[in-house]
Amino acid sequence: MKGASILIVDDEEGIRHGLENLFRKEGFSVHSAADFDAAVGAAGKYPLDAALVDIRLRGERSGIDLLRELKRQEPDVVVIVITGFGSIDSVITSMKGGAADYFLKPIDNAKLLDAVRRNLQLRTLARENRFLRDELSLRSLPHTFVTRDPGVQALLSTADKVKDTSVTVLITGESGTGKEVLARYIHFTGVRRDGEFISINCAALSETLLLSELFGHERGAFTGAVERKRGKFELANGGTLFLDEIGDMSMDTQAKLLRVIEESSFERVGGVKRISVDARIIAATNKDLAALIRDGKFRDDLFYRLNVVSLNLSPLRERQGDIPLLVAHFLTKYNERYTRAPITLSADTTRALEAWHWPGNVRELENTVNQIVLLGEKSFMAPGRPGAPRAAQLAAPVEDPAVAAGAAGLKHGLEAVTRQYERQRIADCLARNAGNKSKTARELHVTRKTLAQKIARYGLSQERAP
Repeated sequence: MKGASILIVDDEEGIRHGLENLFRKEGFSVHSAADFDAAVGAAGKYPLDAALVDIRLRGERSGIDLLRELKRQEPDVVVIVITGFGSIDSVITSMKGGAADYFLKPIDNAKLLDAVRRNLQLRTLARENRFLRDELSLRSLPHTFVTRDPGVQALLSTADKVKDTSVTVLITGESGTGKEVLARYIHFTGVRRDGEFISINCAALSETLLLSELFGHERGAFTGAVERKRGKFELANGGTLFLDEIGDMSMDTQAKLLRVIEESSFERVGGVKRISVDARIIAATNKDLAALIRDGKFRDDLFYRLNVVSLNLSPLRERQGDIPLLVAHFLTKYNERYTRAPITLSADTTRALEAWHWPGNVRELENTVNQIVLLGEKSFMAPGRPGAPRAAQLAAPVEDPAVAAGAAGLKHGLEAVTRQYERQRIADCLARNAGNKSKTARELHVTRKTLAQKIARYGLSQERAP
């Protein structure tokens, strides 16, 4: 497990130093602490793969308390408990707290090393299994495009002409318009349907992590790279790689991506072997790439490589004829998901949904229908109107010439609900992660910059630790 990071926590200096030397010789990145507070500080500062924790520590907090805190911060961390005062109760408490193993002093170094290596390998296998389950679930995600809009139907006709080729496709459009659904349509109705559809959000990861996710890495390529990892390009070999939010990719990563497209081969991070790959690339963005090129933030040569076929999805407000179809589609979907008796919306609610301009596009419409099915049409509370059901606002009659006024009321309600939900979700995640913004951003699937902007917007910086 060369390159793995381990935290050693013991209030006996001699034991602590002995274990530090043992694991350093084995290639581990070692951190140490003598008490609860120092250990929690180290865990917040360094990414940890494993921890050795003595049950008896200085101060009021025990090793069992530390075990629970480490597992709360990072559920995947391997924690092994060590003690000179063993008992059945302490073993049971440790295992219930998530300990991977339990050792009595004096410690057999060889057995301890074996236990750490074995549990890190089990963790790697568990992560790979989760990834495979995620990828299998992705195959069940929607790839049927619901529309009767002439413009979108023409776009699908173009997609049908190229889906059996290997040309790159660039899909543009506002957030929530269905860019990934269109990418899935191209893959699952084309000749590559038996290959993998692998997707990655280029805006959700730092540059270093994005390179590792795209190209994989060799063991020891960087701290924490304890095993060789296959990247998205390898996984998509024979299938499709969907690069979402391509406009947020750094210039350096763009250069590496361009080389892969031109040569159909790459090297893993930290590797020297050239790996050939046959992956069809579909990229998507909600940004103006031409403007980014003028500003020097996007490579024009990469743009030309990606833009062999360009498909622009119009916002839902420009294809309002699709709203009744989509509402019916989502009602069926969520009625089946929650095994509820079929819900039929009132005529007033349907008219209100059709009158709204849906700034979040199809994604916003789907979420709204999901809530209606899950909670019931009369269970939505209108913000600012205590006791009034949100459905009453949605179902308020929209009669000419009062359509604009009805839409404005709906707009206010939906935007307020969105703000209230987003603020509460961020606050809950910050509390759960003890104010750690990096962990909160990862949990919410946003960049740290976006999270910081939302924290400032909602005034959460005054309530949570930075």
